[in-house]
Amino acid sequence: MQVPLYQAKAEFFRMLGHPVRIRILELLQDGPKPVRDLLASIEVERSNLSQQLAVLRRSGIVTSVREADTVVYSLAGGDVAELLRAARRILTELLAGQQDLLAELREEADAAETAQTVETAAS
Repeated sequence: MQVPLYQAKAEFFRMLGHPVRIRILELLQDGPKPVRDLLASIEVERSNLSQQLAVLRRSGIVTSVREADTVVYSLAGGDVAELLRAARRILTELLAGQQDLLAELREEADAAETAQTVETAAS
């Protein structure tokens, strides 16, 4: 039985749903990187990095090439970088909306505090 498309999409986003995996993909946007560079940039245990790289490799989102005694990883295609840019734009919009809401809440709190001060002074 074939997996419905919405379920396949959910699995794809679940695969991306780990901070170390996202960081790896961000670093690989600048071009191929050997494992030692990824390890230095991400600052996680080697075993954790290896596990997350394996998940990304199995999903086909990154590729690896052995060069002498080093494994070099790269993005499998430009679509991944485009997806990360889209996520950044969406997140920026969401956070901007939250900033607007926060400003409104502060204005309400200031107005309520001013009203309470005036009421206390009048008593």
